[in-house]
Amino acid sequence: MHTLIRGSLISALLVAAGVVGASPAMAADSGKITIMVGGITKMIYLPAKLTEQLGYFKEEGLDVELQSQPAGVDAENELLAGAVQAVVGFYDHSIDLQSKGKEVTAITIFGQVPGEVEMVSTKAAATIKSMADVKGKTLGVTGLGSSTNFLTQYLAAKHGITSSQYSVLPVGADNTFIVAIKQGRIDAGMTTEPTVSQLLKTGEASVLVDMRTVEGTVKALGGLYPASSLYVQGPWLKSHKAEAGKLARAFVKTLKYINTHSAEEIADKMPKDYYGNNKPMYVQALQNSLPMFSADGKMPVGGPETVLSVLSGFNPNVKGKHIDLAKTYTNEFVSLAK
Repeated sequence: MHTLIRGSLISALLVAAGVVGASPAMAADSGKITIMVGGITKMIYLPAKLTEQLGYFKEEGLDVELQSQPAGVDAENELLAGAVQAVVGFYDHSIDLQSKGKEVTAITIFGQVPGEVEMVSTKAAATIKSMADVKGKTLGVTGLGSSTNFLTQYLAAKHGITSSQYSVLPVGADNTFIVAIKQGRIDAGMTTEPTVSQLLKTGEASVLVDMRTVEGTVKALGGLYPASSLYVQGPWLKSHKAEAGKLARAFVKTLKYINTHSAEEIADKMPKDYYGNNKPMYVQALQNSLPMFSADGKMPVGGPETVLSVLSGFNPNVKGKHIDLAKTYTNEFVSLAK
């Protein structure tokens, strides 16, 4: 609200001063880029904070502020509202949004696989041996309309189970997910590292479906599933190609760093509050996550088709709709980042 009022005041002052050609949009464009991350401590989105820590944004002459929302769908809403210039979230939102008439483009792909894991609580493990057993159960997701929600629906649908046959509960990530498992509010749920390793260490949950690796993802989803990415709105991209190129270059540097350094070396670059008093567990969780990251930021061949196939399997917004996949991503900027 304050931003809108401030923008209106600026516009009024410009008009009163007789500044020709000035517009509210241009007046508000300070050069600062705010990126909303769908859960900044999630390892699937590690490149966001790591790029900042390594100083690569500044190397590119960018003024970047990272903000965080608990779920990718919340970050997406901030982008559509014009509150941020970019989102670090799942690529599948680009397809879902196109089906709703919104133009969103992924300009750097971080993860060639989701990095998500369906965890089953130890209390429910006797009755849930696979996603075929989730009828009547409560499944945790980060948020309604989130990518974890998309994937949960798909994995259940593969076994002929519709979304009306189980309950979905938005429980966020990290500690809120762990608490939901501990309290028995969910029987199983989809989360990422380091939450996965924390639950395995305490013995409160076990792995049901593992999409941290290429092998596990192909088994679960039928192909590579490009996931964590940097995406922006189409109109912003058209008018900010220079900034998009700098962002892509900064993130490609980070992806190369990830692919040429050990989990321990990467962990050393992260803020201490990311691993708290248990750095060895964080390093192990990071080691488990390294296979998911792209080496060059490019969209993997066949990836968009797999994502579209998954979404078409259950998402009424996408099913039967013509989706122009070429508009949902571009390799233009990462290809120039060498």
